Amino acid sequence: MTDNFIAPPVVDCHAHIFTQDMPLSATAWNRPEYDYTAEDYLATLDEFGIPFGVIAGISLYGTYNDYMIEKLQQYKRLRGTVNISTDITRHELNAMNDSGVVGMRLFLASSHFGDVPDIKNEDYQRLFRRVRDLGWHIHFLAAEDIFAESLDILSQAGVKVVIDHFARPDLEKGENCPKTIATRKAIDAGNTWLKISGGFRFAPISENISEVDYKFARIQEKQLDEYWLKTVGAERLVWGSDAPFVGRESSMHYKKALDAFAYAVPDAAQRHIISQTALKLYFS
Repeated sequence: MTDNFIAPPVVDCHAHIFTQDMPLSATAWNRPEYDYTAEDYLATLDEFGIPFGVIAGISLYGTYNDYMIEKLQQYKRLRGTVNISTDITRHELNAMNDSGVVGMRLFLASSHFGDVPDIKNEDYQRLFRRVRDLGWHIHFLAAEDIFAESLDILSQAGVKVVIDHFARPDLEKGENCPKTIATRKAIDAGNTWLKISGGFRFAPISENISEVDYKFARIQEKQLDEYWLKTVGAERLVWGSDAPFVGRESSMHYKKALDAFAYAVPDAAQRHIISQTALKLYFS
């Protein structure tokens, strides 16, 4: 082993799998013209020495979870979070749980863009109770105008919460970003974790994303990681790659994601704690 060896994460907590014949949602923002199968993902994990992975429910396919669940049943080193509707039955939830599902994904768009589901209503509250009783978490992200209120509702429901993609803060607002303030409050309350994933998406959106753009993204990711390590500690953070980098496939790859993580969190002991946190949260 060389002196500059960097131990890989134990768990990649955010990746997507799909095939071209899966039914797309009517509101899909991207239509991948390729397959990224569970076997493709596992081969990537093996290439970089990562034992475990978590498949995140992907909004492109709505509540279609069949392919993921099939692969969770087949590969016990994988776990998953699912997009589900409030009319799902307890029997269906139990079957998903037995297959390796550990969470429900909840993404709430801005109220400026139309109707937002009322997660205070009885249908959602019943679903949250069932999620809580299964020991699942809510895999959560929301627009800034409803972010804090939504977190408060989830806290009152007593469910575990994993906030996605650094909470997608407004970088210009820094520590004063309302999302950052609400995230810290939720984590301090004790039932919430933050996923430090998808940092490459801080690079400006363009047809030709350059290495200069990704350097900017790495700096933003590092600053955010430093803030969260200082304020809440590695015990409340989990890492994810966001493979296969939908929408950025031509310029982003897995080694870049790993390198960015090592750059943002250079302390090996902290990265180890982040891995152990993920192992406990998703695989215990």
